Amino acid sequence: MSRIPERNDRKSGRKPTGGAPSKGRPGGPGGGPSKGGWSPRATEADPTAAPRSNRGKVDADGFLWGRHPVLAALANPARKGMGRLLATPDRAAEIEREGLAPGRVVEVIEPQALDRMLPAGAVHQGLAFKVQPLDGVALEDLAEPAQGVIVMLDQLTDPQNVGAIFRSALAFGARGIVVQDRHSPVLAGALAKAAAGATERLPCARVTNLSRALERLADLGWRAVGLDGASDETLETALDHRPTVLVLGSEGDGIRRLVAEHCDVLARIPMPGGFESLNVSNAAAVALYEAFRKQRPLD
Repeated sequence: MSRIPERNDRKSGRKPTGGAPSKGRPGGPGGGPSKGGWSPRATEADPTAAPRSNRGKVDADGFLWGRHPVLAALANPARKGMGRLLATPDRAAEIEREGLAPGRVVEVIEPQALDRMLPAGAVHQGLAFKVQPLDGVALEDLAEPAQGVIVMLDQLTDPQNVGAIFRSALAFGARGIVVQDRHSPVLAGALAKAAAGATERLPCARVTNLSRALERLADLGWRAVGLDGASDETLETALDHRPTVLVLGSEGDGIRRLVAEHCDVLARIPMPGGFESLNVSNAAAVALYEAFRKQRPLD
């Protein structure tokens, strides 16, 4: 069982680190009628054509869906009094039977109706929770006292990857995640589904400028290790027992130049199999394991 407590994202009195973003360098790892109206030349639809969807635009950022994300949100004290809980009849019966949503009103809804409320292909497992975004924590709330591991994400925008990184970070005991406010997806929708509830339990600090955030973390006793596939140093030799910020860049461009310059060391994950690179969420899991092993040697 994880020793990380349930996340409570009430706003801190401290202000997050800020500043202007910087530009960097490449690095390592349903249709209706047309506006013209009815046409007298219209014919029957082509039976071989793909059917048009009558699904309107949905607010994916306003929903959590899936059993693990929704139950984790219901258990999060920061969500008290928040949200609209939707459940299919079977799930509603389970929630009532097991007391999973005390004091909440459960709106019973048929599966097909729930499908229409969520993005196409959303695997909701009979549960959805319409909520407001959680407030982030201040950078200092993650950094003090200086011990353990923090993960920093430099312009990662794919919800599946970010969600998977949250899940791995929680599994390996990271203190939290740092992201740049303007270039990060909302912690809901597909991201929350991929995180399997980790976004409700792992604090996230949204900062204006990552380079300045690294400067502040350095002042507080943290050492930054950036993942860069072109580095000569391996992750194993770069990591040690000191408080560590693992910095990961986007798969396309890697860590931006100014962010990389604020890292104490850049390191690569050696890949003897000869394959060029790992997916960034897989690389994060490897790096988190290695950092955990360095800080708390395994028996």
